[in-house]
Amino acid sequence: MSNLPLNVQLLSDGRVLRLTLARPKANIVNAEMLAALKAGLDAHRDHAGLAAVLLDAEGPNFSFGASVEEHLPQQCAAMLGTIHGVILDMLAYPVPILVAVRGHCLGGGLELACAGSMIFAAADAHFAQPEIRLGVFAPAASCLLPERIGRASAEDLLLSGRSIDAMEAYRIGLVHAVNDAPEQLALEYIDANLLPHSSHALRHAMRAARTGFLERIRERIGVVEQIYLEGLMQGRDPVEGLQSFLEKRRPEWKHE
Repeated sequence: MSNLPLNVQLLSDGRVLRLTLARPKANIVNAEMLAALKAGLDAHRDHAGLAAVLLDAEGPNFSFGASVEEHLPQQCAAMLGTIHGVILDMLAYPVPILVAVRGHCLGGGLELACAGSMIFAAADAHFAQPEIRLGVFAPAASCLLPERIGRASAEDLLLSGRSIDAMEAYRIGLVHAVNDAPEQLALEYIDANLLPHSSHALRHAMRAARTGFLERIRERIGVVEQIYLEGLMQGRDPVEGLQSFLEKRRPEWKHE
């Protein structure tokens, strides 16, 4: 296993950038992981021949989510700024980002996956935004999921915190395809559908396809951050929920 939180490879004569989360088995999305992901994306953003990015993960799980410790009041503003900055960078990336998911894809991990163009999932994949069970909510997912799967399905996942399997994720449109080898399927998609094209044309096609969408998400994330920091985190229950998780006990809600 690498000492770095992210493995970076260039494939297909430099036309495909592969970024692999490398902290199995949990692949926690913490400040170190986010910094490495941002650096990996930034380093290749302006490479003229780049046609696609594949984001995947080492080990049995894509990610158990963001660091719970970094959600505590002293760190949550910085944590939100960091993860939302990376997500906005992904949404504005000049070429498609395809995501391959195995095992659990939870919380901040699912938010990162939703910032990609398409998600390819293994049959054993499970997806959830479990933040509500800790007395908080998923800020970026509150903006991204309604765009991907519609408001009713998004509110189901955001308000219940329940986990769905790969086939349910496929049925509601969260996942593009289910396959025993999602990484290979994503690479085959890139090879068949993206590499034959001019990268110059792909970049402009991406920009055109996301016109309006990017501006809408940027504005919504700013509003949602305000709700999180100035509303939610002023209450008692969010801190209780986070601390109870870290202390491995049941939370005692006061509904305040």
